[in-house]
Amino acid sequence: MLYVDRPAWPWRGRLWSHLISDVSPAELHVFAEALGVPRRGFDRDHYDIPADRFAVAVWLGARVVPSRELVRLLQQAGLRRPKHLTRPPRPAAPPTHPALPAHPAPDLRPPRVDHAVVVPTEAAERRFSPTTTP
Repeated sequence: MLYVDRPAWPWRGRLWSHLISDVSPAELHVFAEALGVPRRGFDRDHYDIPADRFAVAVWLGARVVPSRELVRLLQQAGLRRPKHLTRPPRPAAPPTHPALPAHPAPDLRPPRVDHAVVVPTEAAERRFSPTTTP
């Protein structure tokens, strides 16, 4: 079954609804395609649909329910995907070859200089000495 809440969510100067399925993401994607909603409107476990598509969604068979009911239905079906559980996966560690050593490659960059040492020359000492005259 497909469910939609009333358009009440403002974003980019429009009101939006949420469209869910309590059966499968595949059912949701097929319905959204029939509704004319692009795939980029999918957000983890629901589609964001603009207010002007709301009536068409209901006409195609989506049942209107309150927003809290959408969350309950998704949880009950085991299809809820909250943000904190859908972080992008960490990049995999680079593969290692058994014949290669396990330690990292040496750093071949030139050493960083944190300070400079100034050694005065005789000419500089004479030029800036208070006892000499030009």
